[in-house]
Amino acid sequence: MKPVLLTIGATALAAWLLLRTVTGGAPTPVALVPGTPVPVASGSVAPSTSPTPQADLVVHVVGEVKKPGLVRLPPGSRVSDAIEAAGGLRKGGSSGGLNLARVLVDGEQVDVAHDSATAPPGAGSSGGGVPAGPVNLNTATIDDLDTLPGVGPVMAGRILDWRTQHGRFASVDQLREVSGIGERTFERLSPLVTV
Repeated sequence: MKPVLLTIGATALAAWLLLRTVTGGAPTPVALVPGTPVPVASGSVAPSTSPTPQADLVVHVVGEVKKPGLVRLPPGSRVSDAIEAAGGLRKGGSSGGLNLARVLVDGEQVDVAHDSATAPPGAGSSGGGVPAGPVNLNTATIDDLDTLPGVGPVMAGRILDWRTQHGRFASVDQLREVSGIGERTFERLSPLVTV
């Protein structure tokens, strides 16, 4: 019986040594590079990863607000939040020409008009910042565009960026493709511009 036990023991030891040699021995820990996806076995809990916090937006609020200037807002803020952060509307101020629900972009300018500036185009004199004639979208400079109601330096820059990326404006309707120009802003600007 002893020779049988010795044979079984020797076979088991040889199998263990062979298995250890083939598999490379004991497992060694692996250092993961941050961001490497780790498969999660079913039934276990995935490690928590916190999203990278986004930087605050800085927006320039001008016009008929109580505290015009730069305001700092959390990502996802809307035009109404910027007006509120600037102290709200001044007496005589109107947000009627603005899309209050529009999500803000870092570095933009929100221009809050006076009540008289929200009248339909052509309903009054051409003074007060409105250009004497139509502004050509294909030849206008940033200063030319800045004379248009509701268009500050940031919006004028976006119009010029659109023109650089897409070439000449084929029609005034393409102004709607510029980021930040909503339907109301387009209605106010379309009679004041040409191509």
